[in-house]
Amino acid sequence: MRSMTGFGRGTAERDGTRATVDIRSVNHRYFDLKLRGAPLPPAVEDALGKKLRDAIERGAVAVSVHVTRAASTTSRFDHDAARAAHHALADLASRLGLPGPDLALVLAQPGVVRAGDADDEPADATLAAAEAALVQLVAMRGKEGAVLATDIGARLDELAATRAAIATHAGTVSAQLQRRLHDRVAKLAVDVDPARLAQEVALLAERADISEELVRLASHLDQARALVAAPGGVGRRLDFLVQELGRELNTIGSKSALAEVTALVVDGKAALEKLREQVQNVE
Repeated sequence: MRSMTGFGRGTAERDGTRATVDIRSVNHRYFDLKLRGAPLPPAVEDALGKKLRDAIERGAVAVSVHVTRAASTTSRFDHDAARAAHHALADLASRLGLPGPDLALVLAQPGVVRAGDADDEPADATLAAAEAALVQLVAMRGKEGAVLATDIGARLDELAATRAAIATHAGTVSAQLQRRLHDRVAKLAVDVDPARLAQEVALLAERADISEELVRLASHLDQARALVAAPGGVGRRLDFLVQELGRELNTIGSKSALAEVTALVVDGKAALEKLREQVQNVE
């Protein structure tokens, strides 16, 4: 289990290009990527995005890239630009009756001389820095995920204990309903056919039966425990199970014929709300 919150920073230097990459991630329903900082060539952006998507399933991810280059020690000459500049200058000199242009004047024209690394793409340095930052980010998300797993496990245990207590009270529903009905009839001081009384008790017990809800509740809790121990992104599935747990508790509460069960349902909903808050942090 991993958290959706984390931070990582990586730095790498390749061929005079130094790149620093910061990656931050916070909670988000889906994977949402935002690149900030130095503009990157499309190929580098695509490669960086793929790395992140392969490592992160869910979360709002902000990537900040800072690239610096060492001063160039070599120069490049654009021969086509030099030829065009010489031709234009020679034509102008001829029109003005002046000597032809020398090499220094041609080299001074825009575009003739360029820094040797001006067009170099910072791909290697940027991707290496991103890899280092991603390792830190994933490690941090994993550590926080372990803490979340412990807390979520405790909430699931609490819900399991509540379910067990409800099941214990559920086994006494028929007897309590029968006693209540007998007490009411006794207060009315009328004769009631025992068979009819037994039929009424059976109908009330059937309406208050929560055995199916208890079975589903146990199943959802078992599935949630399995997900907590599973690798990869389990947040969406846990969120679904939390909703299902809530439905079962609501149904039990609506069917409840005992004050003790109603009180336990309230306790269960309180534990479930704490569980829901933690699940929102899970990748």
